[in-house]
Amino acid sequence: MIQTEVKNQIGLITLNRPEKRNALHPDLIRDLLHTLLEWQQDSAVKIVILKANGKAFCAGADLDYIKALQHFSYEDNLLDSRKLKDLFSLMYRYPKPLVGQVEGAALAGGCGLVTLCDVVFSVPDAVFGYTEVRIGFIPALVMVFLVRKIGESAARELLLSGELVNAYQAQQKGLVHHICNAEEIAEKVWQYALNLKEQNSAQAMALTRSMLAEISRMNLPEALDYAAAQNAAARASDDCKKGIAAFLNKQKPEWT
Repeated sequence: MIQTEVKNQIGLITLNRPEKRNALHPDLIRDLLHTLLEWQQDSAVKIVILKANGKAFCAGADLDYIKALQHFSYEDNLLDSRKLKDLFSLMYRYPKPLVGQVEGAALAGGCGLVTLCDVVFSVPDAVFGYTEVRIGFIPALVMVFLVRKIGESAARELLLSGELVNAYQAQQKGLVHHICNAEEIAEKVWQYALNLKEQNSAQAMALTRSMLAEISRMNLPEALDYAAAQNAAARASDDCKKGIAAFLNKQKPEWT
């Protein structure tokens, strides 16, 4: 249900259920989780791009699976929910930058995947929406991360209305960062990922991403103490020493 490829230390994950609008089937969630876990400790992957085949990025939950859910017990539903929780949690705390390439509708859980990407590129005619309330459901898991990403006020409007927004509106709310024409988005995303890989320390990006996840749950004094400790530790890292030496010698550091 997904296609994977690694080239030039960039991992590409492509949702591959175009006939189902890349809906979130349990097997797709499992495969995404498995791939990200596999790449987490793999030095051959420094950046991850998430994209999709077909006209939709991800239309949310699989319709056939939604029908089956009507016969689930509470325990069954809790177990099922925890699988998506594990995926979202891993994406939020992932040590490598996640770049989203959205070329179609991203709805409900599919918009959740977009939410968990660090940087999102979109074509102009893509639409975004957390439509759960319109079928009597709730956007429970994604809510936790959306509030952290775009703030409570903007999140409330999107989650309570269930309305679709276009790429420009999503950009105004902080969900989308770059809007590109369909003919150029793949190249723009690839070049962005390549620049991250070549210009930045993978170790520093991992530490930065980890800190962003940690400080969101701390009060100000705790966050500052934690930041001071991380600052001191980072100064002693090999990448920091290499980067400072290159800077002082007016050279470009070569990251491995």
